[in-house]
Amino acid sequence: MEKTEYAATGRRKCSVARAVITNGDGGFTINGSDIAAYLKRDPLVVHATEALTITEMSGKVAVVCRASGGGLSGQAGAVRLAVARALARLNEDFRPTLRQNGLLTRDPREVERKKYGRPKARKRFQYSKR
Repeated sequence: MEKTEYAATGRRKCSVARAVITNGDGGFTINGSDIAAYLKRDPLVVHATEALTITEMSGKVAVVCRASGGGLSGQAGAVRLAVARALARLNEDFRPTLRQNGLLTRDPREVERKKYGRPKARKRFQYSKR
């Protein structure tokens, strides 16, 4: 019997997403909502579904995601990585294509901590000569 479910985890900033890919009609849900309704902005939807578009699997598989932490941008990035990793498990032939487009690399950028004696991480208080 052939395996029909492929799951993977993705992270970005403070967000974590778990994606499960199954054979289906091409539906894409995040936390029980349609992807466009959940992410609200078209660029985020395009960003999250980039792996499906590149591998031409957008109408052939159903994707169900659980995302938590951070904001919508971080969650979209986490979903993107999770879907790419799940697609790589689904078919090993996708791995070079996904790797070439940078979809299997986790974005390591995090928020820099605030330092004492400053209003933000790098910003300084206004200098006053007199």
